[in-house]
Amino acid sequence: MKKYINELKIAVLGVVLVAVLTACDKTIEEPQRVGYTPVAVDEKAGTWKTYLLTSPSEIAVPEPEAVSSPEYIAELANLKQKSASLTNEQQESVVYWGAGAVYRWNEIARELSARYNIPPAYNAEGKYPVPDPANPLADPKFPFATPPYVSRALAYLSVAQYDALVAAWHYKYKYKRAAPSKTDATLRVALPVSGIPTYPSEDAVVAAASVTILKAMFPGEVPFLEAKLKEHQESRQWAGMNVESDLAAGVELGNAVAAKVLGRARTDGMGASNNQALTAGMIEKAKERGLKEVWVSQEIPARPPMLPNFGAVLPWNFDRETLVKLRPGPPPALDSEQFKKDLAELQNIQKNQTREQARIANYWADGAGSYTPPGHWHRTAANVSHEARHSEVRMARTLALVGTALVDAAISCWETKFYYYYPRPQQFGVKTSVGLPNFPSYTSGHSTFSGAAATVLAHLFPDQAEVFNEKAQEASVSRMYGLIHYRFDCEVGLKAGTEVGQYAIARAKADGSGL
Repeated sequence: MKKYINELKIAVLGVVLVAVLTACDKTIEEPQRVGYTPVAVDEKAGTWKTYLLTSPSEIAVPEPEAVSSPEYIAELANLKQKSASLTNEQQESVVYWGAGAVYRWNEIARELSARYNIPPAYNAEGKYPVPDPANPLADPKFPFATPPYVSRALAYLSVAQYDALVAAWHYKYKYKRAAPSKTDATLRVALPVSGIPTYPSEDAVVAAASVTILKAMFPGEVPFLEAKLKEHQESRQWAGMNVESDLAAGVELGNAVAAKVLGRARTDGMGASNNQALTAGMIEKAKERGLKEVWVSQEIPARPPMLPNFGAVLPWNFDRETLVKLRPGPPPALDSEQFKKDLAELQNIQKNQTREQARIANYWADGAGSYTPPGHWHRTAANVSHEARHSEVRMARTLALVGTALVDAAISCWETKFYYYYPRPQQFGVKTSVGLPNFPSYTSGHSTFSGAAATVLAHLFPDQAEVFNEKAQEASVSRMYGLIHYRFDCEVGLKAGTEVGQYAIARAKADGSGL
């Protein structure tokens, strides 16, 4: 067994070495993540407050066979055979998935978001076709993974993972089936073994829930997702971590929880978020409130605005009445001294931009082909949770709190944008260096997203609060350096995002997790 573990250590070190040697490649931004024993097993997590399940026991999971039963003994023998000798490819799979189920599926979701963040091109008639969910691989592909879309998709993913894991923890500590290697010490294991019971398997729960959600969000990726699901489940047996019944119970539970989560998704208002017929009324109301010049698309031909009715999507951490209260006050009038001052600031940046300002603008651009600002902050949350060596259920909690705050920030920001319909700097001669968003200016989406995420992360990781707040400030000001937003867009957006984040913190304080 010692020889086998040493071989796996060599494999892990080899992967890390590859990451180091290829660090000059701009696509390699982080060290290879590997498995760990969590600092706490969170044995009471089965009592934590869920988002959509009425209780952690809402979905029944049957009692497993005893470890002394013929059925379990047969499963154990099968597991020993599968984990006895691994190919290089199987070892790589074990190392990859061993970094954590929540971590990897969030990463996969972000990669899909980047892959589908491609604005539709105009056709011969000068119109921009709308992606068709019934034919997702046709041009233009469905979805166009805009920042609001990504924030919503990642929120549903994280909520499904969290609710499913809270339920899994309830049954784990109800049935208390020990890890296979604790029943048979001769079993070869390739990953750290904690004291967390293995029935139902947390990896299987997360994998099943994640695939169900991601198939709905990225329907053209079903074969890819099913292949990932199969690989993830097999890796748990190659690593000697789970017998078949651990995995089967996890899949059943994950599927059931995800189905309930998708029930909410079908009725949250997303289907009407791209209702372009509403924009004429929005423009008229903005003019009635005194706006002399409204936002218009600067593209040729003009592109319809991005998801003008996303502000009507159902929030997670507050109600519609609160959403209206959270809407910031009006931006400066276009003939005001404040507007003239902030426009002049952008004109000065355009003429005298420093290399550092350009670096910041490009780092936080998160435009086409990226996983957008919500994905950027999900990556930050996943990494800090991994570095803290959180259990799967606690990492899922972190991402659910951050994820729901981010989609609430998107809803709040888009409601504000299309309420005021404020023109962008480009309508006054300012040239952007990082792409031109196709929606009104006030308030800054980057700022609102960043304020919300940093606020939640600062609460969850108070020793790093200053780091998160500095990141949010930099993300906010980056939109000025990119010449996309006025200072007041950024400052008001950052404040609005901070207020949105407080609602996720209020939930966190009441969910029974102790933080």
